[in-house]
Amino acid sequence: MSTATQERPAVQKGRIPTVVRLLVLATFVVILNETILINAIPRLMESLRITEQSAQWVSTAFMLTMAAVIPITGWFLQRVTTRQAYAIAMGVFLAGTALSAVAPSFEVLLLGRIVQAVGTAVMMPLLMTTLMIVVPEHDRGRVMGNVTLAISVAPALGPAVSGLILQIGSWRMLFVVVLPITALVTLLGLRKLDNIGEPQVSSIDWLSVSVAALGFGGLVYGLSLFGETDGRVGLGIGIVITGIAAIAVFVIRQLKLQRTGVPLMDLRTLGHRTYGLSLALISIGFLAMLGSMILLPLYLQNIRGLSPLETGLLVMPGGLAMGLLGPTVGKVFDRVGSRPLVLPGSIGMVLALGGFTQVSMTMPYWQVLGLHALLMVSLAATFTPVFTLGMGALPPHLYSHGSSMLGTLQQVAAAFGTALVVTVMTARSGHLVTDGVAAVPAQLSGMKLAFGVAAALTLVTIVVAAKLPRRTAAAGAQEHGSAADQPTGS
Repeated sequence: MSTATQERPAVQKGRIPTVVRLLVLATFVVILNETILINAIPRLMESLRITEQSAQWVSTAFMLTMAAVIPITGWFLQRVTTRQAYAIAMGVFLAGTALSAVAPSFEVLLLGRIVQAVGTAVMMPLLMTTLMIVVPEHDRGRVMGNVTLAISVAPALGPAVSGLILQIGSWRMLFVVVLPITALVTLLGLRKLDNIGEPQVSSIDWLSVSVAALGFGGLVYGLSLFGETDGRVGLGIGIVITGIAAIAVFVIRQLKLQRTGVPLMDLRTLGHRTYGLSLALISIGFLAMLGSMILLPLYLQNIRGLSPLETGLLVMPGGLAMGLLGPTVGKVFDRVGSRPLVLPGSIGMVLALGGFTQVSMTMPYWQVLGLHALLMVSLAATFTPVFTLGMGALPPHLYSHGSSMLGTLQQVAAAFGTALVVTVMTARSGHLVTDGVAAVPAQLSGMKLAFGVAAALTLVTIVVAAKLPRRTAAAGAQEHGSAADQPTGS
């Protein structure tokens, strides 16, 4: 799967290569599962007798596993063919789905989700690496819009899809329905997929892998303990400090490997200003998206008393709007550049999350729908341009490292956002209940504060968006990437 030695297959202008279409379809199916359980959290709490703090780990553990596995995939994809990587990834995902469907306890369900995430983590870099090989540079903006459909829209549609399924059965149906669909997509891919590239022998620094998993996992797990009411805050602080220390060791290790060997993540990607800004904006965007997607089902079902189906239907328009706009945004970006899309998108994110701070027992549902749609449309206007802009700022030899770092931090940010909003909500409502406030008003107050924290964080995206260039030198268009070393202005 090395991109360095492969010639790009001939592709008819204006068409998306079949191999990319198949990988986008498979990636959409597996990433959909990242958020499909969010709408089922109230059901899980009742069925498995767990707290909100524990239930949110069905999503957080999925994201953190992806964050730990994605850095390894660059090494893995070099050692196997495209078909082998596809078969292994989808096979592992199928095994995790089956295990989750029959899970007798929360612990087994969590294990199933982790196995699912391992398969999902391979699909994202496989898609991106293949795309960079087979798609001509001048077509990447348009094709990236379709890739965004899988990477960004699938998580947005997860709660809507799960709402429909939960209407006819228990949370186990979420996995029972996905199982045959995944099997069909797997068989179709194995029949039609061609190998791109040749396997190569390569090495990996397992110390970096271990330290990265310890650092990012410890950071988010420690944060999740802050909202506990049983005196575990001290333990949470200790774990967070340990996680930060492990991340520092990871960074030092990568800097050393950049001089003496092959780093797991080449931090020289951060030396490209446009890529660094894009990385920050996408991370904050995913933090806001997943944080709000955790809070909305809790608000609509626990506070307002809606069913999972009603909740799913309420958030479906926003998810569909994001999906339909993905390819269009890619085409508009090719014509007008980033700022006319990203700056309004960033402002829209702040306005939508700010609006959610006004949730109440009587807020009209059309307002909830409108705010959610505004958030999804704003994210659609942001993700495709920023992803294309950031990757385009890198020279070809850093594509794999840039994609790996982007995918890793995207998942860490999403996990961080999930843990952050649940922690803020739980801590606030817990203090109010202790002071004698009723449970429902206390939880509502906690949700308002959590949305407020998310809105405050997204203010940073406006500043970042204003600093992004309209376009960047097309690194992919330069055979040796010389133009990518200097970010361009507007």
